[in-house]
Amino acid sequence: MLAIGVYAYFRNKNSEDYFVAGGNLPWWLSGISHHVSGYSGAVFVAYAALAYTHGISVYFWWAFTIGIGILVSAKKFPVLWMKLRKVFHIQSPLEFLKNRYNLFTQQLMAWSGVLLKLFDIGAKWASIAILLNVFTGISLPVGILVSGGISLLYITFGGLWAVVITDFAQFIVQLLAGVVMFIAVLMHLDGLSTLSSLWQNLPEGNSQVFNEPYTVGFALAFLFINFLSYNGGQWNLATRYISSPSEQQVVKAAKLSGWLYLIWPLILFFPMWAAPVLLPDLADPSQSYGELTLLLLPSGLVGLVIASLFANTMSMTSSDINTIAAVISRDILPNLSRKIHPNSLKTARSVTFVFTSMTILVALQYEYFGGVVGLIISWFGALVGPIAVPLLLGLIPTFRTCGPAAAISSVIAGLLAFVLTKNVEIGSLAVQVSLPLMISFLTYMTVGLLSKGKVPEKVSTMLSQLYQN
Repeated sequence: MLAIGVYAYFRNKNSEDYFVAGGNLPWWLSGISHHVSGYSGAVFVAYAALAYTHGISVYFWWAFTIGIGILVSAKKFPVLWMKLRKVFHIQSPLEFLKNRYNLFTQQLMAWSGVLLKLFDIGAKWASIAILLNVFTGISLPVGILVSGGISLLYITFGGLWAVVITDFAQFIVQLLAGVVMFIAVLMHLDGLSTLSSLWQNLPEGNSQVFNEPYTVGFALAFLFINFLSYNGGQWNLATRYISSPSEQQVVKAAKLSGWLYLIWPLILFFPMWAAPVLLPDLADPSQSYGELTLLLLPSGLVGLVIASLFANTMSMTSSDINTIAAVISRDILPNLSRKIHPNSLKTARSVTFVFTSMTILVALQYEYFGGVVGLIISWFGALVGPIAVPLLLGLIPTFRTCGPAAAISSVIAGLLAFVLTKNVEIGSLAVQVSLPLMISFLTYMTVGLLSKGKVPEKVSTMLSQLYQN
């Protein structure tokens, strides 16, 4: 990773190279990076537990909905993100909001996202350290400094080029580890016939597509959430599309990521689905993947799987940092001081270094933040949806009358709905999960339609330029 950072250092001549790879990101690299940046080591802990207790339903409400959400929009939002860079020269996903709404709306969304990501990324460093501690015995502070320190250097050196090339390297490691585990499970059970015989031996309900409380309604709610999140609601994923050189390339990148989500988790999750047969009556289902690794693999291959878990989390973390640094450099600092030039490569590297260092400091204080970190992470989860609504719908001409009032009120309404779900018992898990996003969406649409005000000329011009062939 450090070597890749040094290599990428020489590919950066200005902030455009640093934040959006000069708009020259190849489709295959963009697609793989988009895919790898979409999930972390939590998949092998939290989702492994759900695979153990609820079976294949986790694939259908998680990976399947993401894949479909990306593929159905492959010719829409990815293309619009790419055009925003070409037509309006954006390098940050929030840069266009100043023209689409106003400066206050842009700053509200930028500051909210940056402050919450500070704690979110800090918590991810701590989670990597816990992973290393379980397998190797390295203390948590040392684990945080090792993982954070390596990332600090290669991201600061190489910018987006370093992030996407390391994403590719990490995907290869994940691919090898996943295939090794898949084959190990087949060999330990009945060989290839396990692919068909396994499902009869699983606990009741584990072979069902929808297993309470993960119902059809829950899957549809997640489809809506993932549609917005993976088409740019998560800022780091929007950056992959912004960095593409052409419409053809960005569509191919989106399709590659979408198909990877549909196909790869079937192999990746198979050992987790087989875990109840291999490890019956496991006390803590979240440890199922780790226990399977130790049960089935020799030491060297256990190391490969650990590297895979480590790489997954670092991939998501470094991807977030690069995009947040772009938001700070392009959207926040120039509005605080006119002396700061948004196109400065020196500013880009300095901001990346300082922000990454701050996330490491937060991680080192994880014991003191305890519940606070947990609270802020859940608030960040709540913000993804409400912020994604004005971000993505603002690019669609149908919602041209939705101005700053609609954008701000939708974010606030989504947050209030989130508070409601935390304080009022809601029977349906589908409603509980989707309510903040649905309220945000309905508020944005209603306020925009009721206003019926004249659409500002700058908004009309922007939208017409985006939709020109």
